[in-house]
Amino acid sequence: MRFTETAIAGVFVVDADVFPDPRGEFVRAWAADDYARRGLETAIVQCSVSANPRRGTLRGLHYQTPPFDGAKTVRTTRGAIFDVAVDLRPESPTFLGWVGVELTEANRRALYVPAGCAHGYQTLVDDAEMMYFTSAAYAPAHQAGVRWDDPAFGITWPLAPTLIHDRDRAYPDFRRA
Repeated sequence: MRFTETAIAGVFVVDADVFPDPRGEFVRAWAADDYARRGLETAIVQCSVSANPRRGTLRGLHYQTPPFDGAKTVRTTRGAIFDVAVDLRPESPTFLGWVGVELTEANRRALYVPAGCAHGYQTLVDDAEMMYFTSAAYAPAHQAGVRWDDPAFGITWPLAPTLIHDRDRAYPDFRRA
């Protein structure tokens, strides 16, 4: 596996090892040892799948508050998305910065998002499906978010959103504590 650090401290693009042969492909998509060598979180407490039938669907920007803030590894299993991480860690050198990466079933990439970062994505095609490995269980009482179009971040989404959940639309702008 190849790990490429992005412009956000601790956020990595992870390129899987792909082994093609006449039968098709074998893909080594996650390995705890590879993550641990880089000091990244290796605990997997939950795996979730998100199915999105419409192109332009925007989900996020989500995070969880302590003690349920955790890292996540996000991979597209069908279709294509524009995946975004926003640094909400005040002590980070990239505080309030964001990075966006295209994840597709063809490029087999994943995005590693550490605790303290908000996460969201936009589907680039119909019928996109995501899989998340998270190091903390979903805890509704600790669910939080910031608005997808908050001017504090200035995220450039590739498409005009076609579908946003009311909860995501109602998140407040980010405010420094």
